[in-house]
Amino acid sequence: MAEVDKPAVSQTENFSGKPRRRGCLGHCARFWWAYLIALAVIVVVVVPCVILVAVPKLAQQKVDEAQFEVDSIVVTNTKTQNLTMAINSVIRTDGSVHATIDAFQGVMYLEDIPSHTPFATLDFPQTTADAFQTVNVSQFLPITDVKALTVFNTWLLANESLRVTVSGDTHVHVRGISRAYPITFKKTLTLSGLNALNGLVVNQSSISLKPDAQGDNFFATVYVPNASPVTFELGNVSFHNYLFGQDIGTVYIDNVILKSGMNVYPLRANISQTPVVNALGQKDFCQGPNQGILPFVLSGKSVVNHGQSLPYFADALAAVNKSVSIDIGTPIKKLLGQSIPCSKNDTSS
Repeated sequence: MAEVDKPAVSQTENFSGKPRRRGCLGHCARFWWAYLIALAVIVVVVVPCVILVAVPKLAQQKVDEAQFEVDSIVVTNTKTQNLTMAINSVIRTDGSVHATIDAFQGVMYLEDIPSHTPFATLDFPQTTADAFQTVNVSQFLPITDVKALTVFNTWLLANESLRVTVSGDTHVHVRGISRAYPITFKKTLTLSGLNALNGLVVNQSSISLKPDAQGDNFFATVYVPNASPVTFELGNVSFHNYLFGQDIGTVYIDNVILKSGMNVYPLRANISQTPVVNALGQKDFCQGPNQGILPFVLSGKSVVNHGQSLPYFADALAAVNKSVSIDIGTPIKKLLGQSIPCSKNDTSS
């Protein structure tokens, strides 16, 4: 008999019982030890790296980004071997980091002189990383390097601006972390200088034929500009007075405290009269727009305060000679009743 084909039968097997564990719950239950190792790695490796590397790097970056501005520098109680320096300044930050910076000893030096020899060392107080903070320092300073201080004074006197760096090592404390991190506070400031006393004027002059008890025969008022933020207590200042390269006497300005802005002082001098009269008789000064106005040059001679010599000021004033035109003809005419006539022997062209 022919074999009859059997119909195809599909079978479905049904299983009963508990479902398989899937997802994190099952995985974590089986591999809990791996997660524990990973956590240990984070605690042992990553966290110390953040504390020891990332945080101090961020702290130094924030210090570097902070703005340090000096409002004024006041130098008083000046003596041969010491002085008092006060600095009023502000620090501006973005205020994003809550931290405290330890007090530190900072040096000040001229940035553009490669030796970077400090002319002053100051103790700066503890500060915070607040968005705005006032930092005021006042300190009695021994003068440990007269040459460096003299160079600073010379640069300040001679230049329209100069760069001064304040630098010191300290530590920062970040809120929430007990560890203190070493950082360097270093800021270079551009300060306005005295610009060689540009704008100095001598007027209201008078002449005496007979010197007074101090030997002075010339008197005037001097206007001394100070475009810098620095105030100096100089004391009694004297200058060599040159006329056409010849030293004809000494000029004195007493009790000088040179503040920022315009300063006004009485001026006195003992001057040889013959060179002045001869100069007034020359064609360039006996007629025309410069009649009676002579070109003097002042060069620092001495600076004495409270009986003590201050070479760090005197040498700076000697290094920067100051030309000043003074009306001598007017007080002579007032004294004699007439101007000095042009000399018949004048051979100037």
